[in-house]
Amino acid sequence: MAALCGPKTGLILMLKHRGFPSRLPGTDFQFTIRRPNPKGVTPLSARERFKDRRPPDKRADTAFVRALMEHFWDQPFERGNLDAGRLSWLFEREVKPYDDPFDPESYEALLILDLALIQSTFPEACVPD
Repeated sequence: MAALCGPKTGLILMLKHRGFPSRLPGTDFQFTIRRPNPKGVTPLSARERFKDRRPPDKRADTAFVRALMEHFWDQPFERGNLDAGRLSWLFEREVKPYDDPFDPESYEALLILDLALIQSTFPEACVPD
């Protein structure tokens, strides 16, 4: 479920993914943003994940991947209010562009999950609670 939001001018619209967790509970690891960035959309870019990442960062990645799977599974989804920083840790690996050409600076850009890769890189996200 989602809703559109935007300033009354209608210049910037951003899909809000209703029911998607806003952050990792008990932390400041953000999963969604509240409103469009008035200075422009933060572009998605692939960030390298090093093996020595801190355990809290790994937990945030796993929780975010699990939330993505629960909400979208194998269906294309709009970037909308999903946090660009959090998506960038997964972008071009577990989260792939669906559009061709892909606009990394659009809230309307479509993405899709690579479920096979998620199963190998985030096996703990695939285990039911």
